[in-house]
Amino acid sequence: MTYQKRLSLLILLDSMIVLTSIYLCYWLLYSNQTIKVPVLVIISSISMLCCHHIFAYIYKLYKKAWQYASIGELLSIFKAVTLSIIVTAIIQFIITKDIYIRMLTITWMLHIFLIGGSRFAWRIFRDNYMTKAIDKKRTLIIGAGAAGTMVVRQLLRNKEAELYPVAFVDDDPKKQQLDILNVPVVGMIRDIPHIVQKMNIEHIIIAIPSLNKGKMNAIFEECTKTNAKTQIVPMLEDILEGKVSVNQFRDVQVEDLLGREPVELDIQSISEKLTGKTILVTGAGGSIGSEICRQVCKFKPKKILLLGHGENSIYQIDMELRNEYGNEIEIVPVIGDIQDRERMFEVMEQHRPHVVYHAAAHKHVPLMEYNPKEAVKNNIFGTKNVAEAADTFGVETFVLVSTDKAVNPTNVMGATKRFAEMIIQQLDKQSNTKFVAVRFGNVLGSRGSVIPLFKKQIQAGGPVTVTHPDMTRYFMTIPEAAQLVIQAGALAKGGEIFVLDMGEPVKIVDLAKNLIKLSGYTVEEIGIKFTGIRPGEKMYEEFLNENEVHPEQVFPKIHIGKVTNIKPEIINGIINEFELMNNDTLRERLLAIANGRIELERSIKSVTQ
Repeated sequence: MTYQKRLSLLILLDSMIVLTSIYLCYWLLYSNQTIKVPVLVIISSISMLCCHHIFAYIYKLYKKAWQYASIGELLSIFKAVTLSIIVTAIIQFIITKDIYIRMLTITWMLHIFLIGGSRFAWRIFRDNYMTKAIDKKRTLIIGAGAAGTMVVRQLLRNKEAELYPVAFVDDDPKKQQLDILNVPVVGMIRDIPHIVQKMNIEHIIIAIPSLNKGKMNAIFEECTKTNAKTQIVPMLEDILEGKVSVNQFRDVQVEDLLGREPVELDIQSISEKLTGKTILVTGAGGSIGSEICRQVCKFKPKKILLLGHGENSIYQIDMELRNEYGNEIEIVPVIGDIQDRERMFEVMEQHRPHVVYHAAAHKHVPLMEYNPKEAVKNNIFGTKNVAEAADTFGVETFVLVSTDKAVNPTNVMGATKRFAEMIIQQLDKQSNTKFVAVRFGNVLGSRGSVIPLFKKQIQAGGPVTVTHPDMTRYFMTIPEAAQLVIQAGALAKGGEIFVLDMGEPVKIVDLAKNLIKLSGYTVEEIGIKFTGIRPGEKMYEEFLNENEVHPEQVFPKIHIGKVTNIKPEIINGIINEFELMNNDTLRERLLAIANGRIELERSIKSVTQ
């Protein structure tokens, strides 16, 4: 129905109600009397009719969506009707020198009842007959607070919604046995499996925004005992900022179940390092590098350089940042390979960045086992190129993105990353630039991580392949990783290795089981196949070995490692040695040096003999 038709219909309906109220009142009070009131009734009718439409316009009664009517709409009706009666009383007094209080009082009551009743009758009809479709899924709402109430209200009002709320569960004892919007609170979270079975629940909505990880795990564990699909409301911050509405449910993600409570960043110190400065991010098109770019841009740098080898990935992050920050920040895409030493020096000389985040690297463990020379060229030679260019052109802070696999490495990738740490730690001793490294574990959703692989296997019907039932890993989200890198740059004094407190490690097989359940399947349907540990893999990961552990945290949940003392001529000698080796010898020597099994001085002697 168009607005004009709706407006005409409401004006006609209200006019009939106003006239009906007055004449019905007259009939009730004066039908058996002979007093002369018809003229008064006519005058009152005209006054009431005009006043009602004027005050209805002022209080926007004709613009209300009455299918969503609540106390606010009722209050608007009360104001419009009451003011109409008051004006009519004044007109009666002016004309007749008297006010017919009984007549006006009953007219007011009839007016309120009929106007309000007509509006709320439409809502009741719509809620009970138009939105209660038989084919809707019976839905259990977890959380009977403000968010849960909003979810229920939206589902009841939206006739297009596929879900119909039938019950709440909440751990608050005060809410037990209550009805909220006619939806009962029927138990606590521990009762979910029983309630789902008893009430034939087909869908579950977790309506507790900003739920902490531990509580989320406990709730999801109960939900997985049922066959109902489980979804979650958006984060409270996104709802308040208007990015999403409360009824835009999403599937529970593995990120909701893993990880820790977020580390609170030192915003002031980060702002001092980044705001109004020129920032260079290598590997800017990668999952970590691109998130670093997004996080950095929040602090309004003067210029950000997006350096990467792949033109498509650099194009994508360039367009994304331009759409959001193009009017505030100078965004410069730079195509270049960190192995190209001349290009790195050229970029540093031209743009003179204040801070460099070095995220470009080969990181895939099994692939680097087959291609150790490429790992050395990118992770060692490339890091050396970027770091020495930063030193030459006076960069204030250089942050190397490293990995937990650099601790007591058992694979080529970890060994090259450990060597990259050695390079920047040594450079820090002779440079005005502050060189630091940041280690973190596996990043959820990053390219080459286990999560995308598991998802593909589940979509294909399984089985999900896990290397060993006891293998564990530390996990963090992409935003967490980027924030740690940025915070490390702000804390840097030079030479440190920063490590986030990663909490408890997670068994890969448990991660696989959670992903299967989150995808709506059972472990029996998809299956899990153990394939054996791959070349270069560890059963367990570490972040700092016993020789690196520093007794204090420098920031809440952020640890720091001790500096490794290595002579610069030894570093250069070893790098020259790498260039002369074949793949097998290179792999063996890398691991020996990175683990300290061969004295570094002996390594260079073997080259000079």
